[in-house]
Amino acid sequence: MSATAANTKPASNVAANQTTPPADRKSDNGEVLSRLIGFMLGGEQRNTFGKAMALRVGSVICLIAMPWLTGNAINAATAQQADPLRAWSIAAIIAMGLFIVLSFYAERTFAHLATEGSQRLQNGLFTHMQSLSLSFFDRNPIGELLSRVNNDLEAASRFFEQAVSQIVRAVVQVVIIMIVMVLVNWQLTLAALLIVPVMLLATFALQRVSTPAFIKMQEELGKLSGFQEETISGHKVLINHRRQDWAGETHQDLADSVFDVASRAFFTALLQFPLTTALIVVQTVIVLFVGGLMVLNGELNLGQVTAFAGYAALLGSPLSDIANLAATTQNAIAGGRRVFQIMDERPTVTDAPDAKAFEFKGGHVAFKDVDFSYVKGRKILKHNTFEAQPGQKIGLCGPTGAGKSTIINILTRYYDIDSGAIEIDGQNIHLCTQDSLRQQIGVVLQEAFLFTDTVMNNLKYAREGATDEECIAAAKEANAHEFIMNLPQGYDTLMTERGANLSQGQRQMITIARAMVAKPKILVLDEATSNVDTRTEKLIQEGLARLMHGRTSFVIAHRLSTIRDSAKILVINAGEIVEQGPHDELMAKQGFYYTLFMSQFKGKAPGGEGAGSAEFKAS
Repeated sequence: MSATAANTKPASNVAANQTTPPADRKSDNGEVLSRLIGFMLGGEQRNTFGKAMALRVGSVICLIAMPWLTGNAINAATAQQADPLRAWSIAAIIAMGLFIVLSFYAERTFAHLATEGSQRLQNGLFTHMQSLSLSFFDRNPIGELLSRVNNDLEAASRFFEQAVSQIVRAVVQVVIIMIVMVLVNWQLTLAALLIVPVMLLATFALQRVSTPAFIKMQEELGKLSGFQEETISGHKVLINHRRQDWAGETHQDLADSVFDVASRAFFTALLQFPLTTALIVVQTVIVLFVGGLMVLNGELNLGQVTAFAGYAALLGSPLSDIANLAATTQNAIAGGRRVFQIMDERPTVTDAPDAKAFEFKGGHVAFKDVDFSYVKGRKILKHNTFEAQPGQKIGLCGPTGAGKSTIINILTRYYDIDSGAIEIDGQNIHLCTQDSLRQQIGVVLQEAFLFTDTVMNNLKYAREGATDEECIAAAKEANAHEFIMNLPQGYDTLMTERGANLSQGQRQMITIARAMVAKPKILVLDEATSNVDTRTEKLIQEGLARLMHGRTSFVIAHRLSTIRDSAKILVINAGEIVEQGPHDELMAKQGFYYTLFMSQFKGKAPGGEGAGSAEFKAS
């Protein structure tokens, strides 16, 4: 296709005909966390993760060996045994060196996994969004979606980069130390574990408070991002109506809301640090107290108690790390939940299992008793039937909101109809693949959308493999070549966002040229000549005439003069085709079309309606 999606409807009018999507079902924290970790450690990453785990286990073993080696060195020193003291000390130094080397490579491997995980999640989200139907974008404001793509993915990326490696190290360290501690002395192990239930209970209680706060924070960030995107895009309206102060005050209110919620969320999560630190100190005191009593009773020596105190400290450290990562983890869960809500969405328009590629055979279009609704139970189009013969120009007119753009939206199958059938060259479009159908339909919208890229690349966007020569030829056909060559770098001139450095007419001529590059067999023009001056409109009309030549074309117009020469005009009111036929026939009926036409020309010259009629006859 030559352009992006056709006009969308307000979110209040669009809820798409679909059942509740999977995204609306609540996922527990464990499920969200598991899915996040899967992007970093699952799939093709498993072998790399296995290597990272081997390095991590080796480094933890070296770390745990150091208290034992140090305890033996103390015993040797107490017994005044020089050679054993020297041997145990050297062994401890070697263990320390191995720990540093293995830890370095483990962290490096986990950093690679984190980067890969972030990239896979980001690519997965963006790619999945490209597969969703237009109704999804109708229901979700652009600012909200950008917040999920940016803020929520950033929360997940921080979790990958900061938390996963430390959590894995902590779990491995806890498991190995627990085994060693039990083997060394089970009584001291029980003493060391007294604080664990208290720590887990405190962690659970704090998470019960912080998790909803983090979810709320991400939602408030979405509202803030949405407002920022909307006000920046509409800055001309703000300036024109002198609403900059209002925008600043509203932004401040939204930012304050984010600050308040974030303060509660992070304060609750960060309480974990002082609480965990205090409990670890208590743990050390308990171990030393119990160990001291056992030394006095002759059950242990000083070196063993020292080694065990080291084990206890090594046990408390990973538990503290896990607790202190609560804020990062909870924020990632909140962001991940919102990301997965999108990734669990399914397109409402899908290819049938037996769908076949559309075969163009001339461009005969037939609507057969078509009904359609954006919201189930509220019909927008009712019992619409018409035919367009190959190569004909079909005009669509009617009051605002009558359903003109909706007819185009279902012709291009942006939405599926409720009942009836739409056939092109005898093929039901519901049974054709979407790609093959849209490849044959070119769309030129009222709003000319250009990407932040060169003029040439904007033209090539229409069709993969298009050459420079084809694009230049299309620009000449669209009357765009002359002004393009007058740009600073010609076809290599970089367009600013949405082509803001061009006039409205120039942007429209480029989109017409882009449609020509696409070489569509069927054409849709949606108010393509509105809001331009008379001279530019003439150039655009010449380009459109060349584009429509020999193609079945559908032209939506408020200015009825632009569709007077149509082979057939569809007059739409309240979702129904109330009249159809050529201009002269509809005027002779003096029905709804006649009223629309005369209301546009009335008062153009002295004499009121009669003057309008005279102008019509003259034109």
